[in-house]
Amino acid sequence: MTDDARAELRASDADRDRVAEVLRDALAEGRLDMGEFEERLEAVYRARTYGELAPLTRDLPAGASAAPVSFVKEPASEGGWASRIVGGEGSSSGGVAILSGFERKGRWTMPKRFNCFTFMGGGEIDLREADFADREVEINVVAVMGGVQVIVPPGVEVVVRGIGIMGAFEHPRADGPPEPGAPRVVIGGFAFWGGVGVARKVTRAERQRLKEQRRQERLERREVRRELPRSSREERREAHRDRHEELRERREELRERREELREHREERRRGL
Repeated sequence: MTDDARAELRASDADRDRVAEVLRDALAEGRLDMGEFEERLEAVYRARTYGELAPLTRDLPAGASAAPVSFVKEPASEGGWASRIVGGEGSSSGGVAILSGFERKGRWTMPKRFNCFTFMGGGEIDLREADFADREVEINVVAVMGGVQVIVPPGVEVVVRGIGIMGAFEHPRADGPPEPGAPRVVIGGFAFWGGVGVARKVTRAERQRLKEQRRQERLERREVRRELPRSSREERREAHRDRHEELRERREELRERREELREHREERRRGL
């Protein structure tokens, strides 16, 4: 296959996430300022092909030394929760962090039981893109002056049964009933001067898709308003609502990016 043909291939969410990781490293190292980082990150999640992704890291060391995307495509899954309940033993059975850290994220298989221990360290268990060995899985945590963060996608049922002594096991916010066929995650264990946090988040690619969808809806509403006869007062009110919505989304986007950067710097500090 020629390079031109490869450039036309459609990029996957995993490809875009790999390029975004290179950009976050460059921001943390001072190779990009915040304005350049934001501009390139937006271009990453707008990209549809390899040809659109490749130039975004071409002038960065990581982008020059290794291809930011993979041309070996995995078989497409059928989608939905049923395709993510895969059985088996799982790709990782546990994690240990003693004065250090561990993480499980991206495409991996969550086993029926995942055991982890932290002592003056931290861990991250990200299930947003994970497959599951069973419809009910268990995370058993022992945290001593340390902590573990569990990230689950919306729709997954979470049950927290851990015990904290001068520590805590957080419960995720209630965001509606679990989705049909979604796995159940049971979090238990013991925390002493430590904590276990649980957060519900969508993937970066999904967040970008929702943002683009809202932008398109705003544009469509503006087009409809242009075609309808309205008084100047109504037009001003509509324009004010649009500006207010855009500012709210911009503040939310900046907050998410600050959070991502903070998490990324914390991971680098822990050596993850």
